[in-house]
Amino acid sequence: MFYFILGAAGAAALLFLAVIFIRAARFVPKPQPVPSDKKIRLNEEKIVSDMQEMLRCRTVSYHDSALINQAEFEKFQNLLPELYPGIHKCCERMFLGENGMLYHWKGREAGDPVVLMSHYDVVPAEESQWDKPAFEGILENGVLWGRGTLDTKGTLCGILEAAEQLISDGFVPQHDMYFAFSGQEEINGPSCAAIVDWFENRGIHPAMVLDEGGAVVEQVFPGVSKDCALIGIAEKGLCNIEFHAKSSGGHASMPPVHTIAGELAQAITDVENHPFPRQLTKPVREILDTLGRHSSFAYKLLFANLWCFEGLFDKICQKSGGELNAMLRTTCAVTKMQGGEAFNVIPPTASAGMNLRLMGTDTVESARAYLEQVIHNPGISVTVFEGRNPSPDSDTSCAEWGRLCQAVADTWKDALVAPYLMMACSDSWHYCRITDRVYKFSAMKLSKEERAMIHGNNERVPVKTLVKTVEFYVRLMEHC
Repeated sequence: MFYFILGAAGAAALLFLAVIFIRAARFVPKPQPVPSDKKIRLNEEKIVSDMQEMLRCRTVSYHDSALINQAEFEKFQNLLPELYPGIHKCCERMFLGENGMLYHWKGREAGDPVVLMSHYDVVPAEESQWDKPAFEGILENGVLWGRGTLDTKGTLCGILEAAEQLISDGFVPQHDMYFAFSGQEEINGPSCAAIVDWFENRGIHPAMVLDEGGAVVEQVFPGVSKDCALIGIAEKGLCNIEFHAKSSGGHASMPPVHTIAGELAQAITDVENHPFPRQLTKPVREILDTLGRHSSFAYKLLFANLWCFEGLFDKICQKSGGELNAMLRTTCAVTKMQGGEAFNVIPPTASAGMNLRLMGTDTVESARAYLEQVIHNPGISVTVFEGRNPSPDSDTSCAEWGRLCQAVADTWKDALVAPYLMMACSDSWHYCRITDRVYKFSAMKLSKEERAMIHGNNERVPVKTLVKTVEFYVRLMEHC
């Protein structure tokens, strides 16, 4: 009997190994778009000059409106007709919200339009920490320096340069096309929402919306050596939560058994020791199913057999932290702590602030309730400072998705195109109420170092990267 049981166990193990190895062997790449051989003619000198002029507008957003220099925003708005006379002759420009701009390019036929988005406000720059001035548009050794080169005056320039050239060539899109530019994205202002209201009030449901998001990146997926063009098909939600504790205060020489600072520290430790449960959402399933097929065989064993290795994959992600872990769960980062100001006084109040990025089925309220359950301390109140729920997933089976992927493949011919989950928040979240085809792709090939410059010091873009951005938008507009 013992040998029979041993033999049966061995046979089961061999069968299990056979199944996972066969599944991995059959986990072959899906067809990718075949790149076009068509060449795109571009005026590099004009692109660089126009971008320099945009960078010289200090369109800095602040949550404190008293700090905003509205004259710089008006300077930017007045600059565009000078740089792009063809667009302003052919397209209607509307001002919506506080400083939103919407261009309407009339198409040849009736049909749902395409909306191309960007924003022209930027975050502040601590210029004393920059190697070059942040608002002078300096060109040096083939690189353009300036706040907004990457986020996102670069893509705004790409859209307008592409449209200006196509208009000069006599091109007219098949269906209406809109260019939607907000000047309040960095502070989550109401301008984009006002633009979406304009569409909604007229019953316009875009066939596709494209905003900032993913990029063409290298060494981004385990076991894949090729560049990957990642297009966001959903984005996480945002929730800022505060823990508040109160006490009667008192002299530090006679402390209670547990101070409120200690209780807050324990609550934070409990939160970090109890991460949110994993969720394998559509964007994550699709990126694993797309890029996993291009990975090495060892990784294919994992990605082709998540039916039994999902828990192992989750452990790997938790241990790795960073983007890999954030891909599978709602994350919670402690970003603020406040308490007393004197060493010898027990503070009467103390607080900790956390930034959560919500995903999947998690909502602002469910996340608050989860944290309250985890800390299990009635003496600490858990309140929501602000928040918005995750976006729904966008369609990846429609013709518009195919056209977008084709334009990407035509521009970056060696890159693998794949959907992904965007970790940050964008204005395009607002469009989800009028269409299920909202995509997030910053049309640039960016190194890890360049991605770190977004909102950081010494933000800059190589001219060749900016020119590729224009090329992409030319190809996309021609496909649409």
